[in-house]
Amino acid sequence: MEKIMILKGGFTNYGQEIGVLMLDTAFPRPRGDIGNAYSYDFPVRYKTVKGAFATRIMGDHPDEDLIAPFITAAQELEAEGVRAITTSCGFLGPFQKKIASAVNIPVFTSALMQAPIINAMLPPGKIIGVFTERSSHMNDDHFKGVGWSMDDIPVQIQGMKADAEFPATYIIGRRTLDFSVLKEEMLEMTREFMATCPNPGAILFECTNMCPFSSFVAEESGLPVFDINTLINTFHLAANPRNYY
Repeated sequence: MEKIMILKGGFTNYGQEIGVLMLDTAFPRPRGDIGNAYSYDFPVRYKTVKGAFATRIMGDHPDEDLIAPFITAAQELEAEGVRAITTSCGFLGPFQKKIASAVNIPVFTSALMQAPIINAMLPPGKIIGVFTERSSHMNDDHFKGVGWSMDDIPVQIQGMKADAEFPATYIIGRRTLDFSVLKEEMLEMTREFMATCPNPGAILFECTNMCPFSSFVAEESGLPVFDINTLINTFHLAANPRNYY
């Protein structure tokens, strides 16, 4: 007997369940980067927030004038049918509550949201390495924005050297990148973390642009590496559970 399927409409197109709020950038994005759709085994939907330049996000707190355009873009993605919304920069954690309050679907602005579950997985006393481009810009307000604090979860914020090519590429914004140079800078940061952290347990990338290098960092450190892609894939699996029968 033929199975009758009744489909529910309401949107112009379908199948893009994860919506990504993108910063206003033009640098290259290799596979693995959140801004490269080939990073995923499923379609994603992008929306650029005009004027949201990296220099307005990086700092002790993102530019408050950007909250309104981020909320508008999030509401547009919701109206277009996505089932969850994320962003292309972990420094947007302080915007989490305001964006989440403006829509009726899940929002995860930053990979940093994973810290509590990572901490719960680890043996007591283990430290999470939070990898970011500019460690001087990251503070507990970024963590509190996504629901936790350095007072409760032991972390070591690990940044890059001041003259590194990585931030020159992704914060200042270049139209070309040398993958081998950026890979070596990621490995250098990893070695520095492993040498200075008294009890390393896991690594968490704040920066979504670091994701193409996750496998190299995991191999170098011997630690599990969490990033925005692990969070995106977790939500996608939760929204589309495997059918075992």
